Amino acid sequence: MKKNLLSSLAIIMTLIFSSCTLDNDDNNGGGNNGGTPTAQNLSGNLTTNLTLQSGLDYTLTGALFVKSGAILTIEPGVIVKALAGGTDVYILVERGGKIIADGTAVNPIKFTSSASRPKPGDWGGIIINGKAPISRQSGSQSNAATEVNNTILFGGDNASDNSGVMNYVILEYTGARIDDEAEHNGLTLNGVGSGTTISNLAILNGDDDAIEFFGGTVNASNILVVNAKDDMFDFSQGYTGTCTNLYGVRESGYSAVTSDPRGIEADGNLDGNSPTDINQSAFTVNGLTIINNGNGVQMSDAIKVRRGATATITGAYVALGAGATYSDFVDLEDSKGNATANTTITVVGNSANGLDITDNKNAPGATINTSNGTTSSVNNSIFSWTGYKF
Repeated sequence: MKKNLLSSLAIIMTLIFSSCTLDNDDNNGGGNNGGTPTAQNLSGNLTTNLTLQSGLDYTLTGALFVKSGAILTIEPGVIVKALAGGTDVYILVERGGKIIADGTAVNPIKFTSSASRPKPGDWGGIIINGKAPISRQSGSQSNAATEVNNTILFGGDNASDNSGVMNYVILEYTGARIDDEAEHNGLTLNGVGSGTTISNLAILNGDDDAIEFFGGTVNASNILVVNAKDDMFDFSQGYTGTCTNLYGVRESGYSAVTSDPRGIEADGNLDGNSPTDINQSAFTVNGLTIINNGNGVQMSDAIKVRRGATATITGAYVALGAGATYSDFVDLEDSKGNATANTTITVVGNSANGLDITDNKNAPGATINTSNGTTSSVNNSIFSWTGYKF
């Protein structure tokens, strides 16, 4: 996870190509000059409701901004093909806007690349901005800038804020990178509230983190991640929700794009740069599987909690494929601050292929409970709807 301001040039270009109307919620908004978004022109500023109808395919042609008060509804079975435009093609749901992507196990919704030979980073994925609390300095507003467009804010004081539904959704070939300090993930949840539904997702073959929570209170369940080039599950900036049944796999030969890819990476504040923040991350994970399943594939840590974060992780399972490695099994230490003393990690490690469940770095007062075993607490049959072959 990295979150710095864009370069001055990027900011200028964003302003030049914006054709936005000022939101009541944010002082300014993003957008491009793609005209009024329609089902045939998915780009620009969506200010009224739009429905993508079941059984049809659509093309995302640029950056699509769902503005405050607007709802983007995507019916079951819809396929949205994003032009392979990297950082210029993504969906951003702004504070007060909603996305209703409510698929079914039989008819999931798919977001993918339009390229004939798709690859990780073809497009920028989905970003949802909410009004829920984030970590911050005492006395300051609960606001922060969106990583990929710092003219658009997220956060607030509404813990139960509702940004819509993402259910039975597949996201492929996402994660376009701006530079070493800023990037798009598969799904980015910025200050998203607990009134939002995030469940039954598959995030496949992405170029950076699969799913990242920047603050907020939203709960998430049944999330499958395959071949994330950086972190599988990333928590930061005051996230306080509960995640249930997280399952991450890195396949044989799938290379990293950063030097420190992890199963879980968790920070209390933003990148450890404001250790005196209030409302730092304190989250729960019930049911977690991390499998590094490939010859020559290395991950930095299976589980990393640091920088003022408090994690309660139960039902975790970690395994290695032949020739794969982890730098650490569980690591709760960091030069910018350790995990808090209230952190508890309970994890089973499959000692096959040389996995060392004693290779841990604990923090003062925190608890790491490890044991050998071969059974995951997350039954992968809950992801049968994706068609992925485990």
